[in-house]
Amino acid sequence: MDGSLDILGASILIVDDQDANVQLLEQLLGEAGYTCVAATRDPHEVCALHRKNRYDLILLDLQMPGMDGFAVMSGLKSNNVDSYLPVIVLTAQPGHKLRALQAGAKDFISKPFDLVEVKTRIHNMLEVRLLYKKLENYANVLEQTVQERTAELRESEARYRSLTELASDWYWEQDETGSFTKVSGPVLEMLGLRVEPLVGAPSDDGMTGWNEEERQVLQARIAERQPFIDLELSRVNADGSRQQFRVSGEPMFNRSCRFVGYRGIGVETGATR
Repeated sequence: MDGSLDILGASILIVDDQDANVQLLEQLLGEAGYTCVAATRDPHEVCALHRKNRYDLILLDLQMPGMDGFAVMSGLKSNNVDSYLPVIVLTAQPGHKLRALQAGAKDFISKPFDLVEVKTRIHNMLEVRLLYKKLENYANVLEQTVQERTAELRESEARYRSLTELASDWYWEQDETGSFTKVSGPVLEMLGLRVEPLVGAPSDDGMTGWNEEERQVLQARIAERQPFIDLELSRVNADGSRQQFRVSGEPMFNRSCRFVGYRGIGVETGATR
C-alpha cells in the first residue's frame, strides 16, 4: 500500500473540552483526507479509549477542567499499551511546550491554530509513528522467527544425536577444557582418557595397550581444534586380543566463534584373539 494512503488511514483521537476546537480539527482532518478520526471532550476517557483502540495519534489539549493534559499523559505512560506515546499537545501557553515535551509528548501545536502548521505537524508525526509501528512489527516477527528456528535447531540436534548414537558404538561431547559433558558408550576408555566424576573408571589410566602413534595423531587433532574423520585406532589387550576402531569428531563453536568443545562418534571395526 502507498505510504500516503497508510497515513490517511491512521487512527486519530482528538481530546479537547471545547466544541469549537473539536469541530475545527475534525473538519480540517476530514478535508485533508483522514478517514479514521474520533473525538472525546472528557479527558478521563482517554486511557480506556487508547487501551481499546491503540490510536496512531492523540491530539491532546493541555488545559481542561477536572483533568489536564499532563495528567492524561501520565495515565497514558502507565497504560502499558504502547511504549511509544503518540501525543501532540494543543496549547495556547508557550511556557507549557517544554514541560509537555519533557512529559512525553512528541510535538505541539500552538493555539490559535495555524491550519498549515496543524496539517504539517500531524502528517510528519504520523510518518514517524507508522514507521515506528512497522519496525516494532518487524522486531516481533523477527523474534518469533528466531524462536521457531531455535526450536527447529533443537529438534534437529536431538535427531542428530539420536541417529549418531544409533549409527555408532560411542558418542561423546566435551567442553573447552576437555571435560566430558555427554557420553554414550565406553568412549573414555576407548580414547585412553579417564574422567572419574563422570563414569566409574578403572584404576589404571586406560591407556595401556593403545597404539601410541595413532593415539598421538588423534590427540594432536583435538589440541589443534581440527575435525577428524575415520581415524584408525587400535589396541592390544592384556589377554593378547586386538581391537580396531574408527573415530570421527568435530570442534564446536558458539555464535561468537569461540571454541566451546568437541563432539564425536566411534565404532569398533574389528577384534581378534
